[in-house]
Amino acid sequence: MCAARERGVVIFYPAIDLKDGKCVRLLRGEMQAATVFNDDPVTQARTFVDAGCDWLHLVDLNGAFAGRPVNAAPVETILESVPVSAQLGGGIRSLETIEHWINCGLSRVILGTAAVEDPDLVRTAARIFPGAVAVGIDARSGKVATRGWAKETDVETADLARRFEDAGVAAIIYTDINRDGAMQGPNVPATVALAQAVSIPVIASGGVSRMEDLAALKAGNAVLNGVISGRAIYDGALDVAEAIAFLRA
Repeated sequence: MCAARERGVVIFYPAIDLKDGKCVRLLRGEMQAATVFNDDPVTQARTFVDAGCDWLHLVDLNGAFAGRPVNAAPVETILESVPVSAQLGGGIRSLETIEHWINCGLSRVILGTAAVEDPDLVRTAARIFPGAVAVGIDARSGKVATRGWAKETDVETADLARRFEDAGVAAIIYTDINRDGAMQGPNVPATVALAQAVSIPVIASGGVSRMEDLAALKAGNAVLNGVISGRAIYDGALDVAEAIAFLRA
């Protein structure tokens, strides 16, 4: 277990998941179970910024399956249109793609599949772009899934995280796939266990759907870098401004 770390401000990351150029949410990672919430991702991004968000969490869902950027146009427009930081995952599996996004003004790339299949890419990118590389760990029942959550592996979440302890990655984004989009609350024990197992800051994702979930994560004796929420803020179950104020307190 890592040494205790200083507790600081927890960042609220509203999620903008992109499928076929539209802002959608999936249920437990199933592409066929997509609900369209906004045809205009840029307008959605501005709404979150107006609510007080300092960061946006962007995901190229098509890109995650294709292994290359697919929704590049709306992502680039968002980066050009809103004055806040953004992180992006989905289909980022080469140094050239990472460099492209950093040059476009992206604050942080998220490497998920590459973390399992090409860990040297993570280490190289973290060295070349310090502070701009995160590792995305998406798991079902404690085992990591890759390639848009379509491929199961035998890799344990904590084992994967520990591989990058000395790599200089900015954060680990942990998603419990079975909770994602299900409005059932996050997997607090697993999230806390991961945050306590590594010194890398952890961002919680998957199932965060009400203020009580935020309170449970903050009270979990772990130092979290942030919390991602998607469906709950689109459905109105979680107020963005209220969530930001609570996590900043």
